[in-house]
Amino acid sequence: MQISGNTIFIPGATSGIGLALALALHERGNTVIVGGRRTELLESIRSEHPGIDAVQIDTADAASITAAADRVLADHPDLNVIVTMAGIMRAEDWHTPAGFLETAEATVTTNLLGTIRLIGVFVEHLQTRTDAVIMTVSSGLAFVPLVATPTYNATKAAVHLLTESLRLQLADTSVQLLELEPPAVRTALMPGQETSAVAMPLDEFIAEVMRLIESDPDAREIQVERVKFLRYAEVRGEYDTVVAALNRQDPHAARSAA
Repeated sequence: MQISGNTIFIPGATSGIGLALALALHERGNTVIVGGRRTELLESIRSEHPGIDAVQIDTADAASITAAADRVLADHPDLNVIVTMAGIMRAEDWHTPAGFLETAEATVTTNLLGTIRLIGVFVEHLQTRTDAVIMTVSSGLAFVPLVATPTYNATKAAVHLLTESLRLQLADTSVQLLELEPPAVRTALMPGQETSAVAMPLDEFIAEVMRLIESDPDAREIQVERVKFLRYAEVRGEYDTVVAALNRQDPHAARSAA
């Protein structure tokens, strides 16, 4: 992916990593369209950051995804990058169905089915562009599980392998598959994460991501240094040690085990 000159749609970009990435990409000379459910946030972003467009989208709703895609492509026919940023992360207790079933279904719908549906509505258009990119968003937890969030871990592992598979299937097209693999970052994704000492500061994460994109436009995975502890735990032969360390240091894991 080139660092500038793109037209980029980022659903799930009204806060956290999505918004920070949108602003950083806009500053580097890209046309950026953010997507989200809440119209008041979208209007605020549009007014505070002239030049950034905003489109309402609920990535848990197939009809909303289709409508948003129609709007984006009508207003920005040169779109060549989508970032499947939208996601939810919630603690679960799998000892009884009441402790996980509703949350698990919502997580699969948003994190995995939402990603699939987003790719589905844009994949034909992207193949008409000479420099198209699908950036998926997995997690360090795709490779090492956090005990408190089984379904989140599973959906991110699925996104990882989906990306690997699509890279093979779309190898005969102009579409590049790029996987962003965040570690824990100081956002509101989970309660307490914004101030967590073990989470990476958001500005540091985004700055490193931008450096990585610029330094290696042909990269398959965007891995900041802090995620490699998780990403390559099994390769290093340290899987069990890393699982134990992750779940000792994370406050959500401690609450789940209590």
